[in-house]
Amino acid sequence: MEQLQFPELVDIETVAKLLGVGERSVRRLVAERRIEFAKIGLYVRFDLEVVRDWVEDRRRPPGQRTPA
Repeated sequence: MEQLQFPELVDIETVAKLLGVGERSVRRLVAERRIEFAKIGLYVRFDLEVVRDWVEDRRRPPGQRTPA
């Protein structure tokens, strides 16, 4: 019988630390539905792989400076 693989779920505090922002910022992302999350009862949880992908989607290449 094949075992199910569950994603590694973390809480708001952990996501805030990983992103280097406050918990309030993460709560705002959730409230505005700007980041994917799972609601388990009263708890909000995040799949670490989804958070990694979310960050990668927001990467921007360095800008080119114009000569002065």
